[in-house]
Amino acid sequence: MSLAPGLLPRTPGAQAILTGLLVALALGIAGIVRFAVRRWDFDINRRLPRVRLPLLIATSTVIAGAAVLAEHWQNRLREAMSTPPIGADYWVRWAIEAVLIVGVLVGITRAVGWVLRKLGWARGVSLGAAAAALMYFVAAPTVVGWRQSSYAGANAVLDPALVQPVSETRSGSAESAVSWSSLGAEGRKFVSGAPAGPIRVYVGVESAPNLESRVALAVRELERSGAFDRSNLVVMVPTGSGWIDGNAVRGFDQRFGGDVALVGLQYSYAPSWVTFVFGRDEAADAARALFTAVEARIRTLDHKPNLYLYGQSLGALGGSSVFADDADQDRRTCGALWAGPPAGQVHRAGATVLANSSDPVIHWSPALLWRAPDLTGARLDAPLPQWLPVVSFVQTTADLLAALNAPAGHGHRYGTDQGTAMGTC
Repeated sequence: MSLAPGLLPRTPGAQAILTGLLVALALGIAGIVRFAVRRWDFDINRRLPRVRLPLLIATSTVIAGAAVLAEHWQNRLREAMSTPPIGADYWVRWAIEAVLIVGVLVGITRAVGWVLRKLGWARGVSLGAAAAALMYFVAAPTVVGWRQSSYAGANAVLDPALVQPVSETRSGSAESAVSWSSLGAEGRKFVSGAPAGPIRVYVGVESAPNLESRVALAVRELERSGAFDRSNLVVMVPTGSGWIDGNAVRGFDQRFGGDVALVGLQYSYAPSWVTFVFGRDEAADAARALFTAVEARIRTLDHKPNLYLYGQSLGALGGSSVFADDADQDRRTCGALWAGPPAGQVHRAGATVLANSSDPVIHWSPALLWRAPDLTGARLDAPLPQWLPVVSFVQTTADLLAALNAPAGHGHRYGTDQGTAMGTC
């Protein structure tokens, strides 16, 4: 299973982790089955001694064949993505690291088993319950708090390479009501750079105390910066950390020849996968509130800019949730563009959807366990593995961890076509 075809090239370390975890899981299942059948006085070693050697030979042959096929598949992916092929050293590192991982996990399991045997089942269960309670009430909240403070710290870090904007058309400038420090790490990246080009408005989670006040601040920033005087206005829904792809900014600049204003509203500073699992409603609520407020303000203007909506990944999911259906999206926007939408769950009619077939984000869903993904409209950028129940889910889950490490134009990496491919009214 660990050597089955995936969507993206994989390092030997990543492949070893997947192999080690699955082997340890298989050993655990085998141990449970062995324990159960021995309760019925069935010992496979005693009852079927002659199958051990043929089974070992057959299994070794299957694993060797799987490794050969895996190398062939990895090199096909790497050729399509213009990266160097793998060789024998890849498999040496994979084998050593996988064995070490399995050894550590098996050692931990056996140590726990030894402790349980020494204590007896009654004491062991009591100790396990106490440990579980300690984890739930003390350790888990501590880890969650530590991670939240870590994300908050990363959001607050001031990168000395980023220069505070001097143009009044950017949030964070001297004329802006949004302070440079409150923009957050990703917001500062978004508004910094050469003063020419699109108007860039951004409001961070620290810029105002709640969603309503942040939305109101964003609208005031649009008014102050002259955004409503531009012919085109794009509401950009960030990913979980507040990131807006610079390629999209350059793409919209090319698409509209600079006659465009861009506005983004941060709703979280946790990574996208954390927000997707624990707080995806935040993305939807923020996108809906900002778009509705901008839409309402445009209705009051004599000069009405064309209104567009853009989102990548979780931002695409949040942006699409603004609308009740495809017709509502068409009626309320001049155009929408979704890049790498999770499992393709966006309104498509009238929208531009960018999706690489090698992007695990557009594949991944719990339903991948029992059915093939819907890749309608996806661009075939690399060899596509055959869907297999359970196996494809495992492989795609592993590929998610490296989705942004793929070469440009592959995986979860999209270019300036995030802007240039936007449709017309």
